[in-house]
Amino acid sequence: MNTPFYVAPEQVMKDRADYARKGIARGRSLIAFRFDDGIAICAENTSSTLRKVSEIYDRIAFAGVGKYNEFDQLRIAGVRHADLKGYSFSREDVDARSLANQYAQSLGQVFTHEMKPMEVEILVAEIGEEEGGEDDQLFHILYDGTVMDEDMSVVLGGETDTISSRFGDLDAPPTLAEGLNAAVGALAGPDRELTAADLEVAILERGIGRRAFRRLEDDELAAIISS
Repeated sequence: MNTPFYVAPEQVMKDRADYARKGIARGRSLIAFRFDDGIAICAENTSSTLRKVSEIYDRIAFAGVGKYNEFDQLRIAGVRHADLKGYSFSREDVDARSLANQYAQSLGQVFTHEMKPMEVEILVAEIGEEEGGEDDQLFHILYDGTVMDEDMSVVLGGETDTISSRFGDLDAPPTLAEGLNAAVGALAGPDRELTAADLEVAILERGIGRRAFRRLEDDELAAIISS
């Protein structure tokens, strides 16, 4: 009788984590940050059709990095979950925390039980109603289901540490122009220059009604980052 091939569980988990991290690192990064009137998400993305940043529900946005087809599946699942919960109960019952928990459970299940983990990191952002943004929320969910509740800003994908260092820490929410210029500089680095056509930017903005999500078109974005 042949002895079954054995691999320690710790080694299996390490190999899966390394595999996922390498896949995510091959993609381009994004930065999300709170600004004085809401939350902005700035991603390096030259495609006009394949979106990294999308609306999930009234005041909630989704962003993903890594393997596009995998985080787009998660986006669709999140939209369906939010629509069903909003229809079954009320729109106010749909919140970023419950969505982040759903995503964490799904990613953790895949990471633990499937042969190949998802090569994704995702962000769920919700804008609050209070002026000043004290109740804004940024949830960063990793490939293994780990959830991190971020405060002022977060970087996903690519060279996370380097880009975070270039972007710096925010002591207080900047204006949209200040934040976007810092984000574009951090994503580009010292040896490149990114234009509006190289970027995908969307904001959750207070004071524009129930649907707070809005994309910045190239001409508006170009005017902001050149100011």
